[in-house]
Amino acid sequence: MTLSLLLLAAMAPFRPPAVPLVTHDPYLSVWSAADQLTTGPTRHWTGTPQQLHSMVRIDGAAYRIMGADRTEPARQVGVEVLPTRTIYEFTAGGVDLTLTFLTPSLPQDLEVLSRPATYIIWQARSADGKPHSIGVYFDASANLVVDNPTQAATWSRFQLDGAPVLRMGSQEQPVLAKKGDNLRIDWGYLYLAAPPGPGVSLALADHAAAWGAFAATGRLPESDDLEVHTPQRSRLPVLAAAFDLGAVGAEPISRHLVLAYDDLFSIEYFHRRLRPYWRRRGATAADLLRAALREYELLAARCRRFDEELMADLRKAGGEEYARLSALAYRQTMAAHKLTADLDGTPLFFSKENFSNGCIATVDVTYPSSPFFLLFNPALLKAQLKPVMDYASLERWPFPFAPHDLGAYPHANGQVYGGGEKTEERQMPVEESGNMLLMTAALARAEGNAGFATRYWPLLSKWAAYLKDKGLDPENQLSTDDFAGRLAHNANLSIKAILALGAFAQLCETTGQSQEAALYRKTAGDFARRWAPMADDGDHYRLAFDKPGTWSQKYNLVWDRLLGLNLFPPEVARKEIAFYKTRQQSYGLPLDNRELYTKLDWVLWTATLSESAEDFQALARPACRFAHETPDRVPLTDWFWTHNAKQRGFQARSVVGGVYIKLLAEKGLAHDLRRR
Repeated sequence: MTLSLLLLAAMAPFRPPAVPLVTHDPYLSVWSAADQLTTGPTRHWTGTPQQLHSMVRIDGAAYRIMGADRTEPARQVGVEVLPTRTIYEFTAGGVDLTLTFLTPSLPQDLEVLSRPATYIIWQARSADGKPHSIGVYFDASANLVVDNPTQAATWSRFQLDGAPVLRMGSQEQPVLAKKGDNLRIDWGYLYLAAPPGPGVSLALADHAAAWGAFAATGRLPESDDLEVHTPQRSRLPVLAAAFDLGAVGAEPISRHLVLAYDDLFSIEYFHRRLRPYWRRRGATAADLLRAALREYELLAARCRRFDEELMADLRKAGGEEYARLSALAYRQTMAAHKLTADLDGTPLFFSKENFSNGCIATVDVTYPSSPFFLLFNPALLKAQLKPVMDYASLERWPFPFAPHDLGAYPHANGQVYGGGEKTEERQMPVEESGNMLLMTAALARAEGNAGFATRYWPLLSKWAAYLKDKGLDPENQLSTDDFAGRLAHNANLSIKAILALGAFAQLCETTGQSQEAALYRKTAGDFARRWAPMADDGDHYRLAFDKPGTWSQKYNLVWDRLLGLNLFPPEVARKEIAFYKTRQQSYGLPLDNRELYTKLDWVLWTATLSESAEDFQALARPACRFAHETPDRVPLTDWFWTHNAKQRGFQARSVVGGVYIKLLAEKGLAHDLRRR
């Protein structure tokens, strides 16, 4: 066994703060917030229970494997979170059982990526050399289709090409009626579908009745419950399924279900209702289920191969702890977005600021997650930038800088943050303008052309002119770290503006505007040379130019390397990295000298400035340990305290995709990973 394999075997199992189960978008996002899948209810990312239950019946004895019912639990012996799969291992009654949640979030395949369908897979085999009679039970509760349990639901069943299907939705169906943060979907329909074949049965029932019947007899209730319209206060309506696996020996036997959600309409975009991307050509829920059932074997193989190759790349780039953290961040990043289609079928990809302020299409949320999409499929970054560009092109956006957001999710009807469209109060002018220029330039390098930039050239030129005037020494304003308050003369924000000017010069060069390119390249270079003496504080650089004795993470500097701008001498990053290592806490590097909290995405960006694997690990490993040891059992937070690993705020946000910046730096913007 090699040394690397020995070290891997010696590492303790990774304990995610919450485990992704069914993760597609901000409304269909179900997690387990416990070490054992049997010690609590499964939950929406907001923490509200959205119960999924499962049990296995072995030789007449029932063992639960998901949910907190009174039935004896099987012993959970392992859980592994991979980019597209979560795999639980159990043992009970002489049987080994594997429960897998497979969400085919394959970024190069927008058709598959946009399908809100997760495969739930059971595999059983005898572990004691004897054959065992095995049955499997699963149910999904009505809490997945309502915002709160006082709302009533309806249900039905039908056959689809011989496959049994159950359907459930809220009775009221208030499509896109609500907007904001702490909400769950209460329109559209949840579907449970099973491949046709012997030994499968489905039922519409109260959870207690269905669970109790299967535990006692191995069968579901013989008739459907007709009382589902009542609110879910004293009873819990479920879509239930059961499989009879028969006699199982040493050869594994597998069964699977499809759990899908058709939201009908996904986003209100300037008062137009957008369909989900998979519906863009008129597809229906029946088409969704047919495709999911038909392509199971193919997608399972594709996801297995994708996971194996990506995990190998992550380990090579940053080590095992980095790979584990990145795998946990993968589906969370995807599930904090919704992929829709415009009227002409153009993909539009909208983020949600989960437990931040509920905004939709926030520019400084897209910015930290952009390395993820540049790495896997730049078309998804373009689909996030386009709505912002189109909005900023309208006369209703009156400012010479880029907007912050497009509204409150799922209503993308215009900025709601700060001064909105009315005043410059609490805007982020340098922040968002710099973000848009940097991401547009990165997109051009990743795609090998500046076609997207050319379509919005007047906007980009306006924002570059604004940064030329305001960027070197920013006025008192907010940055993306707005929770820290306004700050004048922000040295890290100045770096962003300088690099954005260099990025614009690069775009000018790509589009044949050599004179403009030379002008902006000279400006960016002049600013970079002035920056160091303005920020210098001896063995490090300041938080703000006018505040000696302060410091901050200069995470924006990473774009100098990613875009090949080479505006700042290497000594700037080297001096900062050496200083950062003296300011480490148990769970990472604080954001700056003002507080002990940090941001997970920025820590990994800062670590990527390192020139050695040792320095990268010195900065990244404590943050990876945070995810393993935090006491807060929520989907990965990006804002936490570095001295005790407690959550400071935010959870389930897409910005954790920023941890992929290390792999992007290793591969480069023009890499071939996207062609897998």
